[in-house]
Amino acid sequence: MRSSAIWNWVFFALYSIWFSLARSYMHTYTYNGLIYAEVNSLTSFENWLPFSYYSLPYCKPIGGILERVGNVGSALMGDQIVNTPYRFRGNVNESIYLCTTDPLSEPEVRLLKQRTSDLYQVNMMLDGLPAVRYARSGGINIQWTGFPIGYVPLTSDDIDIINHLKFTVLVNEHRGHGYNITDLDVPSVSKGDEPAPLFEIVGFAVVPCSVKHDQENMKRLKMYDNIDSMECPLDLETSQVVKENESISFTYEVQFVKSNIRWQSRWDTYSREGDPEARRFSVLYSLMAILLLTSIVSAIFLKTISRKLTNCWGLDKQAEAQTNEEPLGWKLLAGDAFREPNHSRLLSVMVGTGVQITLTGFVTVTIVAFGFVLPNARGMILMLIVTVYSFSGIVGGYIGIRLWRMLKGSTDGWKLVSWSIAFLFPGTILIIHVALNLIMWVNHSITAVSISMYVRVLLLWFCISAPITLLGGLIATWAKAIQYPVKTNQIPREIPARTLPSWLLVLCAGMFPFSTLLIELFFFLSSICLSRFYSVSGSLCLCLLSLVIICAETSLIITYRNLRAEDWNWWWKSFYASGSASVYVFMYCINYLVFDLLGLSGPPSVTVYVGYFLIMAIAVLLSTGSIGFLASFFFVNALFSSTEI
Repeated sequence: MRSSAIWNWVFFALYSIWFSLARSYMHTYTYNGLIYAEVNSLTSFENWLPFSYYSLPYCKPIGGILERVGNVGSALMGDQIVNTPYRFRGNVNESIYLCTTDPLSEPEVRLLKQRTSDLYQVNMMLDGLPAVRYARSGGINIQWTGFPIGYVPLTSDDIDIINHLKFTVLVNEHRGHGYNITDLDVPSVSKGDEPAPLFEIVGFAVVPCSVKHDQENMKRLKMYDNIDSMECPLDLETSQVVKENESISFTYEVQFVKSNIRWQSRWDTYSREGDPEARRFSVLYSLMAILLLTSIVSAIFLKTISRKLTNCWGLDKQAEAQTNEEPLGWKLLAGDAFREPNHSRLLSVMVGTGVQITLTGFVTVTIVAFGFVLPNARGMILMLIVTVYSFSGIVGGYIGIRLWRMLKGSTDGWKLVSWSIAFLFPGTILIIHVALNLIMWVNHSITAVSISMYVRVLLLWFCISAPITLLGGLIATWAKAIQYPVKTNQIPREIPARTLPSWLLVLCAGMFPFSTLLIELFFFLSSICLSRFYSVSGSLCLCLLSLVIICAETSLIITYRNLRAEDWNWWWKSFYASGSASVYVFMYCINYLVFDLLGLSGPPSVTVYVGYFLIMAIAVLLSTGSIGFLASFFFVNALFSSTEI
């Protein structure tokens, strides 16, 4: 039964990946061919609970509402991509009447006002491209994806709903044919028996308007009847106000425009959101600071460790005799440096899990940065993370059991440690997500995950991730055990008292890894909270590589300082020296919530926000902590291996 469940999940995962990537391939269209827009769930800058597009009184398609089949990642993200009645005819500019709603009831008016005041927006797409709108503020052009449901005029308490959309579709000639796109204002005519030229969609922009239509004239029209083109009104009197017992007419117009943008470059518009120059400058500045810190750390170790090791190797005995130098503090800890720490099983589990998270992050970022996953393959990144994390369990199990064997001197209890590695981080996510899912379910958000989706994830957990982690632990039991370079005394050495508590230094050390993440964290939060695209590029790869270096160096400095102070409890301190960066990451997320998002709107949104970023902070703790611990362990092992005590 387990093998069949594994094959079912593998088939489902491969099908989801294929289905998502299939939608990323180039689509070509012909003149007068029908093209339908799609729409994702309603999202807000001030509310983290997305809702269905058709939860509001919008026009519905003639053939009914059809939801696009997505993958597991899309379901977990709460994406609900459905069809819309917005229909375009290829290379045909026209103005279209869509529909007129029934008179609005009091609950519908109240819901429209609530969604508008919460700044919810419509996320419409055409050929996978999100609709882009442009605004100008303070002399700066601002680019957004999606458009608002409505707006509240400054001089009124009423709500003006967006009911007229002016679309601009950028098209380019399909390079597989030697034809040029005809003038878009003139119908295309084939020459002889030659087929009509094909074109690709390379851009999709929208100008949202609120227009007060003449209801008597609108009621005479049918869906997709042509109407006169109109401009967006500038005065409130000609805008459509949301009122009880009044109907709303929806219209749109589309204009096709020739463009030189190639299909392969059509996502560049979304990648340029924000200020790319400032981002590159900030990343470069951060890298320069990291290189400077690396040079300082290298100089410190070259002047201290290398000189002391040279003396211990007997290469400078005469100089040591002349200086009459006292043994360094770390030399006195030869019999205690490898004493088993408290909660050694938990340490092994956290280090193994952290290595697994780190490997997952690097593999995912590398795949996305090289463009193997396109931006319009929604949910694929999350699906990729889940898949890579499941199969990287073999590495996490191997590292965790190797550490456990070294600390205990035997393989007893390795199965319990392997199971703990398999369940620590996923179990934490499950507990937090179930609590958040209950909040989303109570608030009728479409982000609420169904029980069937939980069953699929649990199948992945029990049938793939856990067995692979156990396999990694089993391989570790076959490997040669790690031997300490020195023997451990039976009686532990007394640790001298300090003027400042050691945890204060460990907490402050986390500022160095956090400074590496700060810039990318800002852009990540801005993209998530402001519905913008987050560009995974080479700068993020450099950021992660720099983070590994900084974590290792920070932990080395703290460990060496503890050894100099004759403190042999370096195990957990080396883990938290770099892992404490997660405290600053979580604090920065809370700071962004309070001062940039102004606390969002309501306790449910705040709870969901805090819950999701708490998961991220835990992942940062385990990842950075494991990097720092492993670096410190190899350093301490090499230090006492090269020293004659």
